Amino acid sequence: MTVEMKRSFCRICHAACPVDVEMVDGKVVKIHGVEDDPLFEGYTCVKGRQLPEQIHHPDRLRHPLKRMPDGRFEEISSQQALDEIAEKVGQLIEESGPRSIATYTGTGGYQNAPSDPVARAFHKAIGSLSYYTSVTIDQPMKRTAIMRTGMWEAGPQNFGEIDVLFAVGYNPMVSSFAPFGGLQGTNPFTTLRRRKEEGMKLIVVDPRRTELATQADIHLQVKPGEDPALLAAILNVILTEELHDVAFCDQWIEAGHLDALGAKVAQFTPEYAAERCGVDADDLIAAARMFAEGPQGTVGTGTGPSMSPYPSLMEHLVICLNTVCGRWLREGEVGESISLLGPLTPKRAQVNGPYDTNAGPPSRFRNLHGIGGEMPCTTLAQEITTPGPEQVKALFSNGGNPVAAWPDQKRSLEAMDALELLVVIDHRMTQTAVFADYILPPRLSLERSDVPPFMDRWFRQPYACYTPAVVEPEGDLLNDWEVFWEVAERLDVEMQLPGGPIPRGERPSDDDILDLIYAKSYVPLDTIRERVGEVMPDKVVTVQAADPQAGRFHLALADHLAELDEVRNQQTSGERMTGFDPAVHTFRLISRRLKSHLNSLGGELSNLNRKNPTNYAYMNPNDISDLGLANDDLIQIESPRAALVGVVKSAADVRQGAISMAHSWGAAALTDEKVRDVGSPTNRLIDVENGFDEVTGQAIQSAIPVSVTKITEDDLVGV
Repeated sequence: MTVEMKRSFCRICHAACPVDVEMVDGKVVKIHGVEDDPLFEGYTCVKGRQLPEQIHHPDRLRHPLKRMPDGRFEEISSQQALDEIAEKVGQLIEESGPRSIATYTGTGGYQNAPSDPVARAFHKAIGSLSYYTSVTIDQPMKRTAIMRTGMWEAGPQNFGEIDVLFAVGYNPMVSSFAPFGGLQGTNPFTTLRRRKEEGMKLIVVDPRRTELATQADIHLQVKPGEDPALLAAILNVILTEELHDVAFCDQWIEAGHLDALGAKVAQFTPEYAAERCGVDADDLIAAARMFAEGPQGTVGTGTGPSMSPYPSLMEHLVICLNTVCGRWLREGEVGESISLLGPLTPKRAQVNGPYDTNAGPPSRFRNLHGIGGEMPCTTLAQEITTPGPEQVKALFSNGGNPVAAWPDQKRSLEAMDALELLVVIDHRMTQTAVFADYILPPRLSLERSDVPPFMDRWFRQPYACYTPAVVEPEGDLLNDWEVFWEVAERLDVEMQLPGGPIPRGERPSDDDILDLIYAKSYVPLDTIRERVGEVMPDKVVTVQAADPQAGRFHLALADHLAELDEVRNQQTSGERMTGFDPAVHTFRLISRRLKSHLNSLGGELSNLNRKNPTNYAYMNPNDISDLGLANDDLIQIESPRAALVGVVKSAADVRQGAISMAHSWGAAALTDEKVRDVGSPTNRLIDVENGFDEVTGQAIQSAIPVSVTKITEDDLVGV
C-alpha cells in the first residue's frame, strides 16, 4: 500500500481553500486543511471535504454520452462526439449566423480558470455575441452600478483596518463570499473573531439571524425586499445630521448631485423606514451613526438583496453610502488586496467614469444590452424559443445547470426542448443534462492544473495560489477548455488569449493555456508556481495621486431618483410585481445558501445529502403554529407566476412572514411529486418579464410575494 500526501486547493466553490490530499494507491481518501497556511490556517468547509467522493463517485460520468433517436443515452468516444458537434455548429453558423451559437458558463465553469476565458475566445473566433454566464443571474448590478455612478479606482478601505463592517444580505460563513472590502471566505470565523477583538464593529442587515448576524453589534432584521427603503433612511440620517465627509463629497461628487440625493432620501425618515422595514427606529439611527463615525469602514451587499425588487437601486444606495462617508482608499495609502494574476493597473485616488451601460450589443428583449462581453441571462430562454434572424439554436452549457438555475422554470424547460443542439459539459446527470444531445464529462478539480481566477483578487493579502493536477483522471474526459479548442480546430478558427493564439494541431496542456491566459499577469505565473501558499507583502500597491482630468461620482441618477419616489409611494416592495395581492400574498420567499450545497451541487454526495435531503421551506415557528403546520408537513407556495411544493422546517432565525429556501433544486418537471427526495425549484415562481430590473434585466428571485397553503401527499400530483 502506497500512501501519499499532495498539496492542492479546493474548487467546490471560489474560496480556494488550500488542501492536502491524502491518497492510497492513487485513490483520494481524505482531504486535510493546511494548518500552516498563512491565510486559511487549516480551514476547510464541509463541501470541500467531500472531494474524495466527488472524484470516485460510482455514478460519475466518465465517458461522453449521445442521445439516441429513442431518447436513450449511449456512450461514444469524445472524438466522435466532437466531430458531430462541430459539424452541427458549422451548419448552424452557415444557415443562421454565428449568434445562433450560445454558451452559458455556470458555477462549475467559474471554478476552473481556463474555462471562461477560452469559452469567450471561442465566441470571438466564430463571431458570436451569444455569451452568457451566471453572473447576470444573481448580481449583475455589481458591474453596472459602478459603471453608472463612476468607480473609485483605488478601491474600498481595507478590511484589516476598518472600524465598522456593514453587511447587507450576505453571510460569508456559509457562502464564502463577500464584496470587495468585506469578510471573505478565507477562514472567516477566525478572521471575524480577531477583527472584533481589535474593536471592529459589525452591522448586519438580513431577514435571517444568520451565522454572521449572530456576531453583529446591530442586526437590522429587515422585512424581505425592503432594503432600498432602509438604506435610503440610513443615508437620510447621515446627511441630515451632517455626519458625511464634507471635504470628500465636495471634491468627488458631481455638482448638485449630493443635494438632489439628499432631498430625495429626506422622505425616508427613520420612523417611516422602521415601520415599513420592521426594524427599530433607534437601531436604524444607531447603525447610521456607527457607520458614519467609523472613522473607517465599508458597506457591501450579497445575493439576497441583489435578487430582490429594485436591485440596481439597492446597489446604487450602497455606493452612495460608501461615497458620502468617503470610504475609499486615498493617496499614499496601501491596498491590502491585489490581483497577482491580472495585469498591474493604476491605483489612483480618483473616479473613473461614469460609463454608458447601454453601449453594448442590444438584446432582442426588454431593451436590454450586453455588458462586459456577455448578454443578459434572463433573456436567453426567449432568445432560444423566439424565431428571428438572431435566434439561438445551439447551446453549450459549460459547468452550469440552466434548468435549475435560470429564472422562470417554464420558459427554461421550453428552451431546452426548442434547441437544435444542446451540449452539456458536466460530470453528473443534472436536470439540464437529461435534455442534452451530447454530455461531455470534464476532468474535475484535482485532475487538472489550475489557479483561482476570481478569489485571486479577493484574497485579503497578495497570496500565491496554483496547483498541478494531483490525480490521474480515469475515463474519456476533457477539461472544459478542451471542448472549445477541439470544436474550434474542426471549424478551422483560431482563438486568441492575452498571450497570443492558442496553438493549433497538437493539443496544448492545461499549463500551456494558463500561461497564455496570464501572460500579462502582475506576478509571473512561474513565480506563483514556485511560491504556492505564500503571502507576498512586497506586491501591495500604494495609491497614487489622481489624474487632473478624473471624473466625479454621479449619485443623483434620474431613474434611481424616480425609483425612490416609487418605493416611497408603496406599502411594500411586493407591489413591484404585477398580480400581487396583499390579502393573498402574505409571505415573502427569500433565497438562502446552504452549508452543504453550492447551487445545484451537493445532492449527489452522500454526506451532504444526509444533511439536507431536500431544500426545506424554513419558516419561523410562530408562522408554523399560526398555519397549523408541523415540521415535515407539505405546503403549496404560490406566487403570481406559479406554485411549488415545500417541506416545512422550523427555523427560529427566520423572521415572521418569510420563507427561506435554497435555489437550484428540484426535477426537470413542472410538478413536485418527488419533493421529499429532490426538493422543488424556486425558479418556477419567477417571471422574467414581471418586475424585472430595467438596467440589468434581472428578475425578482428573492423577496417573492407568495401565499402558503397546507397540502397532503394526495395533493402532490399536478401541483
